[in-house]
Amino acid sequence: MTDGTATVHLFRPKLLTVLSEGAYDAAALRKDALAALTVAIVALPLSMAIAVASGVSPERGLYTSIIGGFLVSALGGSRFQIGGPAGAFIVLVAATTARFGLSGLLLTVLLSGLLLTVIGLSRLGSLIRHIPHAVTVGFTCGIAVTIFASQIRELSGLHLPGAEPGPLVPKLAALASAAPTFTPAALVLGAGSAAVIFLLRRYRPAWPGMLIAVAAASALATLLHLPAETIGSRFGGIPHTLPLPRLPPISFALVLQVLPTALSFTLLGGVESLLSAKVADGMTGRKHRSNMELVAQGLANMTSAVFGGISVTGTIARTATNIRAGARSPLSGIMHAAFLLLFMLVAAPLARFIPLSALAGVLVVVCWTMAEKAEFVRLLGNWRTAAVLLATFGLTLVKNLTFGIVAGCLLAAAFALLHRPVPEEGD
Repeated sequence: MTDGTATVHLFRPKLLTVLSEGAYDAAALRKDALAALTVAIVALPLSMAIAVASGVSPERGLYTSIIGGFLVSALGGSRFQIGGPAGAFIVLVAATTARFGLSGLLLTVLLSGLLLTVIGLSRLGSLIRHIPHAVTVGFTCGIAVTIFASQIRELSGLHLPGAEPGPLVPKLAALASAAPTFTPAALVLGAGSAAVIFLLRRYRPAWPGMLIAVAAASALATLLHLPAETIGSRFGGIPHTLPLPRLPPISFALVLQVLPTALSFTLLGGVESLLSAKVADGMTGRKHRSNMELVAQGLANMTSAVFGGISVTGTIARTATNIRAGARSPLSGIMHAAFLLLFMLVAAPLARFIPLSALAGVLVVVCWTMAEKAEFVRLLGNWRTAAVLLATFGLTLVKNLTFGIVAGCLLAAAFALLHRPVPEEGD
């Protein structure tokens, strides 16, 4: 089996490699189509849930999966990578939207895409892949906790008098003060959705648990007229088609304002995408082209912004689902985007019945899955890795993601320098 090692640094999409091999046939196409449908069914509720949690309307998550999913697979350096919105970006996107509005968010996504493209073309992808493992686990677990905290409001049907604070401690204080507005129906739908997904994963892993849970919650809320907020009551539903492409408003002053945030998007996007591609390599024995992958992620982000979407990155869960479903080539990712577009064209009116608490339940499952709990405990066994892990985790919670990653990397580098073996005399 060709692993791609000899061409790992070439700027050639894996799709072209697959098609040039001459071994792709009708049987492979059928397997790709089945995998694509499986991933699309997972991505449909998840994309909307991530968008709502990020402070934007649900259709923007679908735009991101459709545009990002197509370009990441068509141009990327991994055979199996699935692109789209990711839970890891929820905190960053929500904070950016609250501070700069939708136009500022789209400009930030556009700039981060440009930066990712430049990093890929500069062949710096291998540097991102060398971020210490303890840092990766630390910020991933920190993001999981932060996302869970951000879903308490929707999950419990709480009503705040003003905007929900972004930082963790003020957020929890505001949510505690809003406890009297608790809506039992919302919690039943949200917690019930999470429970259904967990149970189906355990006893019927081949079934589309997220879609089943959201559909059941929607039917229950509609038939029983439960007092739970839905996509329709908050957003009025979702459009039937993709919007026309349009550049976000650009000014020199706004670019300077959003540039630090765009750097955070770029750092997280690069790490998350290459980590996902590395997971795919481990599952398949292949080797991705890191620089081509970053170029594709960059182009996908720029195009997503032009179509009104949010941040695109490689998604570990959907990529793993793609592989387990029998994908054979990047065509599965391309077809997954096409299926999502078809769902949007046909089933858009049904989205208005989806309870927001059910989408919060979906993200609770995402948080539990993305938090590497066993690995977190294992890394605590060595004091150096524990220090890096806890510093990254803690600072991600109380400060922000970028601060946590930078601090963790600097601490890991300091440990490496302090414990470097001293060369013997004469060496």
